[in-house]
Amino acid sequence: MKHNKLLVGATAATMVPHGAAYGLVSSAAIAIADGAVDWVGSQSEVPAEYATFESVDLCGRLVTPGLIDAHTHVVSGGNRSAEFEQRLNGASYEEVARAGGGILSTVRATREAGVDELVADALPRVDALIAEGLSTIEIFLTSALMGPNRAI
Repeated sequence: MKHNKLLVGATAATMVPHGAAYGLVSSAAIAIADGAVDWVGSQSEVPAEYATFESVDLCGRLVTPGLIDAHTHVVSGGNRSAEFEQRLNGASYEEVARAGGGILSTVRATREAGVDELVADALPRVDALIAEGLSTIEIFLTSALMGPNRAI
């Protein structure tokens, strides 16, 4: 059996069926039963069944449902920071592409990179997304990764 906890002293963002599109519950409590969220509501309305749970004070922290990034390209080769600088200095996307930049430079760099390099570059990106609150990341692998003799 997993450990049960009652998180108190939080502000909880909720999605209420048949209610407002979203809402914030001040002085919220969150009951974690058998490792899953079992109840969320006002701390003053905690059901008796959670009274024996270990209490953890969140000191006013905001608790939200897990965030989802439904379209990300964390697996890619190369670095386009120079293009960003060119664009800040007024270059059009067409000018950047004519100078060898643009999406085709990413495709080329990705095809040239080894799988180990692509994974090593992607992991810090994934870690950053998780640190920002993402619980689910859908990763798109572009055709740049699919070349002759390429196994992912």
